[in-house]
Amino acid sequence: MKALILAMVIALAAQGAAEDGDYIKWIDFNIPLAVLKQAYKYDVESQNSDMPLDFVQLLAYTSAKNWGTFKGSGESADMSALVKRLRAGERIGEITADMKLYDHYLRAYGAVLGSFVGHYEKDGEIHYGLRVFSPIAKGFGYGHSDDFGNPRNYGYKRSHLGHDMFGSIGTPIIAVEDGIVEALGWNQYGGWRVGIRSLDRKRYYYYAHLRKDKPYAEGLEEGARVRAGDVIGFLGNTGYSTRENVANLKQPHLHFGLQIIFDESQKDGNNQIWIDTYALIKFLEKNRMPVERPQGGAYRRGVETCSFPME
Repeated sequence: MKALILAMVIALAAQGAAEDGDYIKWIDFNIPLAVLKQAYKYDVESQNSDMPLDFVQLLAYTSAKNWGTFKGSGESADMSALVKRLRAGERIGEITADMKLYDHYLRAYGAVLGSFVGHYEKDGEIHYGLRVFSPIAKGFGYGHSDDFGNPRNYGYKRSHLGHDMFGSIGTPIIAVEDGIVEALGWNQYGGWRVGIRSLDRKRYYYYAHLRKDKPYAEGLEEGARVRAGDVIGFLGNTGYSTRENVANLKQPHLHFGLQIIFDESQKDGNNQIWIDTYALIKFLEKNRMPVERPQGGAYRRGVETCSFPME
């Protein structure tokens, strides 16, 4: 019954998008960690074969096949069955031709995950794999739980549209992907915060509650371009104050938010799309950027190791 209701909601949202601006206005992003890893492994291991598989297509099919729901927390048998059909010579367009929700999930997941997997340059060579990083630097501990949607009361009652990662003050915060700094400065709810828009402008990464006094990496400014893996700031507990540079939060943590933008009107207006990033953070856990601090100076990106080895 829940799956049927969810499918109806998605279908109505898709219909509304077609009638009013032709852009998606809602995403239910609930892919389990095991399924993300499964799709990633199929993609990466198939790139040198005669039948390369696509990370986003595999996820879109699996979600559409199950009307937006996932059974349990393990790998998907439906995805495995799809891969067998593709390797046998069938084409994804033929398989999904009559799947009403496939195009929706392909567009939705493409916006969320489209930059995550692909070719990247390292040490002058081209590699293929995960191109994005965890927002917490390698070697620094943190704790977290699935807290998206929980109530918040400061200022007014609202839902928590992000993911809290608890750690020590001063922990280096990392840019998840390449982008442009779009917002920088004080916000009474987020304290010292930085907002970075992806280069394709579909993703807006929001890093909040940064450190008091020295929240940002040296040279970070609005309009600057950052690379995936750059140090952009430092974990803290600022915010919940109309006065700048006040640390009113009891527990130091990074508030990490990911907004998906299909139309510019969604950025600060109605139909904002913020997604639950809990599974994504766990997915990125093994791709954390090491940092270095030469002669006691400022933290900066270190030497990358590998791109998310899979067990």
